[in-house]
Amino acid sequence: MKLHAMLLLIAPLLVAACATSSSSRPYAVALLQPTRGSSATGTIWLTQDGPEVVARGKVSGLKPNQEHGFHVHETGDCSSNDGMSAGGHFNPHGKPHGRPGPEHHAGDLPALRADARGDADVRFEVPGTVFGPGPEALAGKALIVHAAPDDYTTQPTGNSGARIACGVISTQPGRDIAGNEVPPPAR
Repeated sequence: MKLHAMLLLIAPLLVAACATSSSSRPYAVALLQPTRGSSATGTIWLTQDGPEVVARGKVSGLKPNQEHGFHVHETGDCSSNDGMSAGGHFNPHGKPHGRPGPEHHAGDLPALRADARGDADVRFEVPGTVFGPGPEALAGKALIVHAAPDDYTTQPTGNSGARIACGVISTQPGRDIAGNEVPPPAR
């Protein structure tokens, strides 16, 4: 009987804890579309967790078993068929290109690693801001997938080759750039 009463007291707390999980936080979405000659597509969700941006998603149509450079670019424009309308790497503080971290571009992200089918699961955290005031916010910028690996040394781009997919990071929480609702990823 005591166990039953205790469970009745704890159950609402567990439900409340689940309701405040990362899936209930405001999130931005980028729907990656292929550039000319590419088949790369994907969906990336970005949430804020303290000083970190948490990225989750999947990219398909990549070269199998290869690493691909992945960056935030300065302009939220994917209108050109080569992805060049997205501009250069997002770098509001004029830092050098390199591995993700406070001493490098705000747009430097971990590389994507495609499996044997050409799919890459996206799961990482980097310092930054998704929404909000200031020059560091990622919402409204573009995500770019590159054809080649990032060498993390060549300035200012990492020598990661052509842009094979582009997606604008939404400015409306939970919606894509066209304003369509996009549910959060399944856990």
